[in-house]
Amino acid sequence: MRRFLLSPLFLAAALGSVAQAAPAVPAPAFNPPDTATSETAILSGGCFWGVQGVYEHVKGVTKAVAGYTGGAASTAQYEIVSTGTTGHAESVRITFNPQVISYGEILQIYFAVTTNPTELNYQGPDHGTQYRGVIWTETPEQTQIATRYIAQLTAAHAFSAPIVTKVEAALPFYPAETYHQDFLVRHPDNPYIVYNDIPKVEALQTQFPTLYRADPATVLKGVAP
Repeated sequence: MRRFLLSPLFLAAALGSVAQAAPAVPAPAFNPPDTATSETAILSGGCFWGVQGVYEHVKGVTKAVAGYTGGAASTAQYEIVSTGTTGHAESVRITFNPQVISYGEILQIYFAVTTNPTELNYQGPDHGTQYRGVIWTETPEQTQIATRYIAQLTAAHAFSAPIVTKVEAALPFYPAETYHQDFLVRHPDNPYIVYNDIPKVEALQTQFPTLYRADPATVLKGVAP
């Protein structure tokens, strides 16, 4: 369960996370064109507050919903998922327009600024299998793009340690409780958000300026930008 108070150990871990420079992550070499106007991607990579908050600031994303994937409907509740015994991972279902941003670019942002793919069953201060990194693919094309991209990043030594992010066939997605939705946008001054997630949004703006959207209001309203 994530902590809201800044204990000395938490503060040190958070500041250390902020201080680490993001590695250079090349664009996927295999990223075939898509003629659709709407597609979904389900990603797990740590606390869903930050994952959702990043993608709400991405052009072409029309909706981002925090939730749970990997377990049963009966256990898709925050307090139960937080025990790490349900099989669920905190995840975000991203709806996007492939004519504005490709699935490959969604994954490039994921690896570059959203998650640390070398951390197994934790992300920063959050520990447990519910924070594991998974790309939940919904089509054979998504599976091929994701697996080939991980192989590309591994061959390029894009990270100093092995990538442990999994690619798995999508399981049912269960939206999280209302109070978790749009948490970064609604609570930008929350200490956890300040030290763990705002730097990710800033990295998005720096590394992907043409895809960065300052105002996520259109996503929050479920309206295409």
